[in-house]
Amino acid sequence: MFSKEWTPIIWCKLLHPLAVLPHPAHGYHEDAGADLISVEAVSLLPGETKLIATGLSLELPEGFEAQIRSRSGLALKGIVVANSPGTIDPGYRGEVKVILANRTNETYRIQPCDRIAQMVIAKYAAPEWGLTDSLLATKRGSGGFGSTGLRAPEEPILTIAVATAVA
Repeated sequence: MFSKEWTPIIWCKLLHPLAVLPHPAHGYHEDAGADLISVEAVSLLPGETKLIATGLSLELPEGFEAQIRSRSGLALKGIVVANSPGTIDPGYRGEVKVILANRTNETYRIQPCDRIAQMVIAKYAAPEWGLTDSLLATKRGSGGFGSTGLRAPEEPILTIAVATAVA
């Protein structure tokens, strides 16, 4: 459980009469994500992508971002956040909007107050960038985009230790 000193306060401004504070579906200590709702009626045609208003703006503390992600139940139906996870930076003060895409063959209708996405608050590092002529070698090297193959390795990569209680 987190203490208050470790929990950031995210200040919210409601921009629309239907807007609500983000809230977890199952409780603050059980869910990483908080639901975002639509404040407008929208029809998403098959294959269409639209920007959906939430009526909410945020004041994120320095060092934190808000990640906008698909809700798993909607994603299973083919309604997804197109740029998932979308990032809201701490300096942004405009309305949080969700880029929602319909990947189905049927029109999807969003009603005001429908839960359309979830938001996860995450701490991030703001590194300094350096320029070099060479990078340290790794086992993977420059291999990417399928270079590791589809099959699991024949030998385990890690060993899981199982402890048994002695009575």
